[in-house]
Amino acid sequence: MKIAIVEDDINMRKSLEIAMSDYKEFEIQTFKNAKDALKGIDDSFNLVITDINMPGMDGIEFVKTLGGKFEVIIMTGNATLQRAIESIHLGVKDFLLKPFDVDTLIEAIKREDKIQKVKKTLPKTNSDNAASSFYGTSKALEAALKIADKASKTDASILLLGESGVGKEVFASYIHNNSPRAKKPFVAINMAAIPDNLIESELFGFEKGAFTDASEAKAGQFEQANGGTLFLDEIAEMPYGVQAKLLRALQEKEIRRLGSSKGIKIDIRVVSATNANLNEKIKNGEFRSDLYFRLNTIPVNIPPLRERKDEILQIAQKVLEQNCIKYGFDLKTFSDEALKQLLDYHWPGNIRELISVVERAVILSESDEITPQELFLESRVFN
Repeated sequence: MKIAIVEDDINMRKSLEIAMSDYKEFEIQTFKNAKDALKGIDDSFNLVITDINMPGMDGIEFVKTLGGKFEVIIMTGNATLQRAIESIHLGVKDFLLKPFDVDTLIEAIKREDKIQKVKKTLPKTNSDNAASSFYGTSKALEAALKIADKASKTDASILLLGESGVGKEVFASYIHNNSPRAKKPFVAINMAAIPDNLIESELFGFEKGAFTDASEAKAGQFEQANGGTLFLDEIAEMPYGVQAKLLRALQEKEIRRLGSSKGIKIDIRVVSATNANLNEKIKNGEFRSDLYFRLNTIPVNIPPLRERKDEILQIAQKVLEQNCIKYGFDLKTFSDEALKQLLDYHWPGNIRELISVVERAVILSESDEITPQELFLESRVFN
């Protein structure tokens, strides 16, 4: 297993190099900062272990830049709840609080190694079935779904509001599937996942020769969603300059590819989503108020998982069953203590975190009963 360790403290970095040298099954390469790591890490690496607080680019920005290409373990000496939540949203599975002994680090690495080996036995798929539908129900969820049901029958723009990981794309898909446009395309695009300089061409498409690499024309997401629903996730991350073009497209129901003078008529329904405070962004001049009012015809507030406690065990059980089938295990169960821990935990990463925790427990559990220790929730509690 090839591992990159990113640590700015030279004493800590050298200590880890010495301690890890005893484990011949691991190939270790250390970097003194995130920028050096980005230059040195390639596809041959299996795991990245990084500090959070580093000069220049910190650990959170580093993980964002990696873009999900590598599994990551975070180590930090002064973790906060907010930083933990940010890490969870980025897919980080393990957190090590300094000071820790090398055995703790080795255990975390071996957990990840086992998970990767199991996952490699599966055929690759493009879809994540674990996040494709509602797995439970609660009064809080039903209240939000009631609004979504009414809104879905119309063509009004819908703005989904809620913390990261609450299931906004699942809601958007639900709205589309219960709308008159259900048989037409549902196209989802995440504003935060696309570089600023590519968002316009991704949305509106481009003609051949529109820019240096445009060797052939390409339809944008608006054209691909024509007749159906376009879901704009993380809408608050859209560059300010593109917002005016989006507003124009929605008002005039027409888009224009980059490099073209010809307009293309579109007929779509827009559902957008954000976990940001758009009113605050409007005050700061980061988001257009006219676009906000255009998108926010019907707001739907999706409550966090901690306010939907009735769903926790329902979702956990469904994900448990799915992953036992997925990985070829006999059906496992949660111990009573594990069930209590699932209910007592705060779930800052919401449903996304719950799905991740259960999948990991299924893979790592040594018997047919999953214990609290195999949930590893205690390591995710921050002050």
